Amino acid sequence: MELMVPVKDGEVWAEDSGEPGGRGRTGGDALPLVLLHPGVADSRVWDGILPRLTERCRVIRYDARGYGRSPAPTGPFSLVDDLTAVLDHFDVARAFLAASSMGGTTAIGLALGDPGRVAGLALLVPGITGNPDFLMAEFTAEVGRLAEAGDMDGIVALVKRTSAAAGAGNDPADALIRAVIPAWFAVHPHQVPDPLAFDRLGEIDVPCVLALGERDDPEVVRCNEEMAARIPGCRLVRLRSSDHFPTLREPDAVTELILGAYAAAG
Repeated sequence: MELMVPVKDGEVWAEDSGEPGGRGRTGGDALPLVLLHPGVADSRVWDGILPRLTERCRVIRYDARGYGRSPAPTGPFSLVDDLTAVLDHFDVARAFLAASSMGGTTAIGLALGDPGRVAGLALLVPGITGNPDFLMAEFTAEVGRLAEAGDMDGIVALVKRTSAAAGAGNDPADALIRAVIPAWFAVHPHQVPDPLAFDRLGEIDVPCVLALGERDDPEVVRCNEEMAARIPGCRLVRLRSSDHFPTLREPDAVTELILGAYAAAG
């Protein structure tokens, strides 16, 4: 079931698979699995593994504002508040969150801000707020310079060098990257930063697995290692063939990782 979900001063596109074997039924007692996409792609980044997930779980995914099929924001908004609005719309009191990069930042924000709504976390190359050593100022400045010059190919090439080094040939990451570039500029003036989380990771009290891509940007790898060390009981998984697109690079490993963590939490 696809629909537009109301959020503060706007709406987002969302999809609810319904209960496994339930022909779209959205009730039941099964723990919902919510997928949160990265900032370098929209929710299509889950397409390759979605069929296997929906065989076992009720899966909800959505496009953040300005990404994919969701309209651009027109006023201030918070990613965590939007996640809460999506859960409320689908009457989900508690969910397991599988989240990549930007989506990881949102998932951690909810786990800290409203822990009763999070049953567990599968974090893929997650982002984080509040890490003073995780600075992307140079990358952001270069994106801005290329955008001023109208060089979209240059922006794609920059993201490929920093985040998609494992791609080769006809890389499906290319189209995903190109599609989200307009979202970066549409969202930036309106997005309200969520609370700083890095120094609060020790407060997370749910089952958690964190997967990093060994071919990701070294700064991201270091940050992910530190995050896993700070989250109590977090299991760190190293994906040897992955960069910042683990669902594209190692879909089978990612699927098993999510389903295993989901089963442990449920």
